[in-house]
Amino acid sequence: MTTNDIPTVATGPKQRLRPSQEMARLQEQAPVHRVRTPAGDEAWLVTRYAELKQLLMDKRVGRSHKDPASAPRYMDNPFMDMLIIEGDGETGMREHTDMRSTLSPMFSLRRINALRPMVDASANELVDAMEAAGPPADLHRDFSMPFALNVLYGLIGVAPDKRGRMFELLGAMAVLTDPQSARDAGLAMSAFLNDLVAGKRSDPGDDVISRLIEAGLSDQVIATRCAGLLFAGLDSVVSHIDVGVVLLAEYPEQRAAAQADPTVLKHAVEEVLRTASAGDSSLPRYANADIEIGGVTIREGDLVLLDFTLTNFDPREFDRPSEFDVERHPNPHMTFGHGIWHCVGAPLARVELQSAFVTLFGRLPGLRPTTPLLDLDADSVSLSGGFNHLPVTW
Repeated sequence: MTTNDIPTVATGPKQRLRPSQEMARLQEQAPVHRVRTPAGDEAWLVTRYAELKQLLMDKRVGRSHKDPASAPRYMDNPFMDMLIIEGDGETGMREHTDMRSTLSPMFSLRRINALRPMVDASANELVDAMEAAGPPADLHRDFSMPFALNVLYGLIGVAPDKRGRMFELLGAMAVLTDPQSARDAGLAMSAFLNDLVAGKRSDPGDDVISRLIEAGLSDQVIATRCAGLLFAGLDSVVSHIDVGVVLLAEYPEQRAAAQADPTVLKHAVEEVLRTASAGDSSLPRYANADIEIGGVTIREGDLVLLDFTLTNFDPREFDRPSEFDVERHPNPHMTFGHGIWHCVGAPLARVELQSAFVTLFGRLPGLRPTTPLLDLDADSVSLSGGFNHLPVTW
């Protein structure tokens, strides 16, 4: 295969609820493929479950690169740049381990149970507003986005009077069509987060920023870790609420089963997490040493794309992978990663999705999209690649 023959991994959703035909074809051909990223660089795309799980447990794969300025990029975006750690594999793994040990108590069972009333209250307040305005509504604008943001604001420790500015910067950073403006917004976000940290040093609270201050971290490290939480915790929850509502509305019998049984509801959330990809799902990482896998050699410094959507539809792991089944159990999807790269915020995300679906369908039992799935307004110019809008009625 020549350089010109290398397939390009596109941003934005090409096909809803399942991998595109091109990606499915790559998965069938081989577990690891050489591809070109949206930023124009070359990378290795991991397409199958077994190989992705193997790499997620391999300490030779991580966020660090010895020369971040020249490292191959997945996207030309400041969010992605902020996640690269300068140094060798040991440096990156040490920082990752430190971050997990510091943040894990914020996502303990006790902490999640303490947050649940706030999560439920936020969901109900947003549905109150939707009911007052009456149908139709834009679920993405009126519920999914503000709901996920409210939870993150409370978790991180963003005061109400500062939330508007943060939302503005998040939107500007996520735009892919204007890299310079996105970089400018990234610098502004760094300054904004540094100011938040400075404020928390004199007025701490029960939040992530205050805990990181207690751990003795510098303002810049705290700002970077908060940016990582925003990146990981916003678009994923928003997209899964949006597409989860579409799926559950499309299968009313399965929705009714989930509403009637808390155990089935938990299984339904896992199935939504497995199948409901509204946008991009590749996790960019770097090889810190040469790695032999799937019949190829990934060289030190190479970019590796771990595609969770593809692996969640791998027929080698899942029976009937293209079918939506709320009673699928066990459901070992990779949406939250695995091993040392398992998402520390996964317990909170699950609570958010459970709360969203119970509240939306419990209070708006006829909730359904007014636009066919394939005609929904897909966002092809931002980092998430999710929906711009989700028109609904009830």
